Amino acid sequence: MSYIEGESREQRVLFPEVLDDYISEENLVRFIDVFVDGLEMEELGFDRTAPQETGRPPYDPRDLLKLYIYGYLNRVRTGRTLERECQRNVELMWLMRKLRPDFKTITDFRKDNRKAFRGVFRQFVLLCKGLGLVGGELVAVDGSKFKAVNSGQRNFSQKKLEERLKKIDEKVERYLDEMERGDEEGKDTEISVAELGASGQSQVSLTDPESRAMALTPRGEVSYNVQTAVDRKHHLIVEQDVTNEGLDNHQLFSMAQKTKQMLGQDELQVVADMGYYNHEELKRCEEAGITTYVSKPLVSKNTARGLFGKEKFVYEADRDCYRCPAKERLDFRFETQEGDKKFRYYWTNACPGCALKAQCTTDPRFHRIKRWEHEGVLERIEQRVKANTVILKLRQQLVEHPFGTIKFWNDQRHFLMRGLEKVKAEFSLSTLAYDIKRALNIVGGRGLIAALN
Repeated sequence: MSYIEGESREQRVLFPEVLDDYISEENLVRFIDVFVDGLEMEELGFDRTAPQETGRPPYDPRDLLKLYIYGYLNRVRTGRTLERECQRNVELMWLMRKLRPDFKTITDFRKDNRKAFRGVFRQFVLLCKGLGLVGGELVAVDGSKFKAVNSGQRNFSQKKLEERLKKIDEKVERYLDEMERGDEEGKDTEISVAELGASGQSQVSLTDPESRAMALTPRGEVSYNVQTAVDRKHHLIVEQDVTNEGLDNHQLFSMAQKTKQMLGQDELQVVADMGYYNHEELKRCEEAGITTYVSKPLVSKNTARGLFGKEKFVYEADRDCYRCPAKERLDFRFETQEGDKKFRYYWTNACPGCALKAQCTTDPRFHRIKRWEHEGVLERIEQRVKANTVILKLRQQLVEHPFGTIKFWNDQRHFLMRGLEKVKAEFSLSTLAYDIKRALNIVGGRGLIAALN
């Protein structure tokens, strides 16, 4: 027996093979080509959509956008690797019509058009909605930390600055003969102190000034906090954003409202974890016709000490009073204004002789309950969560899957660019690539192309 043999490299053919023959009808590059050609590039905000009559002709922004979408779909994100792929990748030769832009042209395109990529992502979401791939009834919102282009050693908080200055002072004392090296180490720290004082921020990063060291990351990694809203029907990402705030508790309304507006929904259900629990955010959602499912974190000091927390006291709206575990009535006493919020206070005088007092409070007089003027919003959400535990369980299945795919399957757990706006452009491309793959798996390349045509 012999091995399967290839064709001779010196064999002449009468009719040369056509490049199109190498690309199957289901190949994703065919969809990328049709999808980008159908975009209104000028409306989306891309530069050079109309070439000048004089000077050297530029590359068509459509071609460079096709290149980037292909790259993010295939774990190729840097300008140099994209340049190299254009010279050897048959799929890219077909998609780019054998154009070979240099790496600087490629990277400048992503930098100069950073605000336009979000619009491309939204156009694809609307295409999926038209195909019936987006339900638009329930979305799960969540955040995840993606590493920034900034090491922990180049990020300083007030405490780290003080410790760094102390070590430098000790080093100068011990090594006077190495003063030059000590001065050099102090250089960045002096810049950091000045920047930290001028910015009013709690920390400063030297490589990427807009990135931040964040909790719940390995060793407080310097990162960005990315936000996604994932539709229930096919786990497609329907809205996304990036922030440098480490916590999620100010992101819910913004993400929910943008999702509702983009999908054109009159009403929307949103589920999120307890990290998004914020009184004002939940109130704004209800006012905007957004039904939220967010568990309330138990942060009561009494609960932490093993005493009755506020959750043990039942509010009776018709009488404007609370009932304690001993069935005593806590009446309204006075109202206060704290900042822009109003609070009402309740208590009963029966506490000193109560048999449950040791389990309730350490105050010798009474257990006082503090009620926000819009507490009814929170109570309605709490009742809704208790009645719909299935939706809370569904949240993790919806929102963790896209993050896992983007970070580990697509190998995009870190950003390549510096600055919040550029990072937003990167994440728009990452989420667009995720959605395209998801849609291709559901309806196939021909189905997507047919929808465009």
